[in-house]
Amino acid sequence: MKKIMILLFLAAAVCGYAFGAAVAVTVNVSKDNSAISPYIYGTNQDLPPDLKITARRLGGNRMTGYNWENNASNAGSDYQQSSDNYLADNMGMEGPADKTAGVIEAFHDKSIAMNAYSLVTVELAGYVAKDKSGPVSASDKAPSDRWAQVIFKKPGAFAAEPDKNDNYVYLDEEINYLVKKYGKSDTATGVKGYSLDNEPDIWSTTHPLLHPDKTGAEEYINKSIEASMVIKSLDPHAEIFGPASYGFNGYKTFQNAPYYTKQQWIYGWFLGYYLAMMKKAEVVKGKRLLDVLDVHYYPEATGAGKRVVFSQGSSEDNAEARVEAPRSLWDPEYSESSWICSSGNCPMMLIPKLKDLIKKYYPGTKLSFSEYEFGAGFHPSGGIAEADALGIFGKYGVYMANYWMVEWGAYSLAAFRLYRDYDGAGSQFGDTSVYASSGDNEKLSCYASIDGKDASKLHIILLNKDTGNTLTARVTLISKKPYKNILVFGFDRYAGPQLTPRGAPAVKGNVFTIEMPPLAGYHAVLTSM
Repeated sequence: MKKIMILLFLAAAVCGYAFGAAVAVTVNVSKDNSAISPYIYGTNQDLPPDLKITARRLGGNRMTGYNWENNASNAGSDYQQSSDNYLADNMGMEGPADKTAGVIEAFHDKSIAMNAYSLVTVELAGYVAKDKSGPVSASDKAPSDRWAQVIFKKPGAFAAEPDKNDNYVYLDEEINYLVKKYGKSDTATGVKGYSLDNEPDIWSTTHPLLHPDKTGAEEYINKSIEASMVIKSLDPHAEIFGPASYGFNGYKTFQNAPYYTKQQWIYGWFLGYYLAMMKKAEVVKGKRLLDVLDVHYYPEATGAGKRVVFSQGSSEDNAEARVEAPRSLWDPEYSESSWICSSGNCPMMLIPKLKDLIKKYYPGTKLSFSEYEFGAGFHPSGGIAEADALGIFGKYGVYMANYWMVEWGAYSLAAFRLYRDYDGAGSQFGDTSVYASSGDNEKLSCYASIDGKDASKLHIILLNKDTGNTLTARVTLISKKPYKNILVFGFDRYAGPQLTPRGAPAVKGNVFTIEMPPLAGYHAVLTSM
């Protein structure tokens, strides 16, 4: 036996990794059963069709300055404050460049073809690009001839085609145009949801010529209420998403919004105040004006002194920090290395925190992450972090999540395939989450699901987060049904991002073990006898 163990150790060394300890995993098919929202498998950019993306968002900085009448948009600080035809050029739009709502139509037509939810951003900052003449100078900041003013309610009758030369764009006319063309949101082809602009807490940074002053909390809340009333009056069942906050300081203080000090003492986080004010508006107006609390999440976690997202540091140097970063979404025993934690805000437990705010200030509101990413999609650590995030969103009841491809690559796609096409034949993770627990959350994450109430097929996601060691997962299944047949598919850092069969370990007494290479994502499928 000693010789066998030595040979196994040498073989592992040749393969480039060492053995690690076993981790106990428990799955109970009758405990903590909850529906997994289909919309957590969403994106902001198009992904390969085999991933069966369920929700698409038309958002980002460009949409803050988007003119629906002629498809002009402004890049803001992303690129020379340029007003141009960028969105139309990159949306695959057909017809003339100034075709009314051409960008939205091209986007939504594709969503309809994919049977995907469309989330369309509407403009609240006050002005949009009027022309496509390139960079806007500081002397031409809004208001000027380079901008058209956004008016929420048109004083006159709606036109079949908007007046593109009157220096105004009207929100209600835009919504009416979409409803007339596609039907209301509760029809098969209607636009399902609208986002109340994009990252309003940092407009003065992203769009200094469009909205030069810091956004006030009251300013944005009042605009949210007015815009939501306009949308709901024309499409009562459309879902309203807000505030699309950019990040942690936005959640807490609306990026140090002016005159927010008093409210912060009462509500703590700005998001609590936002929810409370939207609830108050519902009581006054007689209709729900916010359906989904929406935030963006790009972790501030660092490894080797560099943030895990936005190409800071090498992907290998901060791989360990990256694969642990998703724990900040839920884990009461985890504190990441970041300025957030060093300033006393950890453990973060972001999803439970946001759900507590919803329960306290506006019950019934759903939760979404309309932009998120964990970096290095081209590296196995990025694939593991993305797969972990998808599991967390399903387990903790997130309504929608839209991946933003900052550093996308084959491993981020592998993470989606682990849930959406694990066998290359279109097979998917189940739609009902069940209890799954790891004995070591630092080394291994696990998620489990069944299809509806039918536990005859059990799906288990296992993620080895160790960057250099193989890991043995010992899985115990608690079920009235005995499971026998098992198939395993996965990717890892050495075999690459392609999902391949990983054998069929024996299941005895509803227990099985499986060895996983470093940075491996496995999908085990079991059927009952």
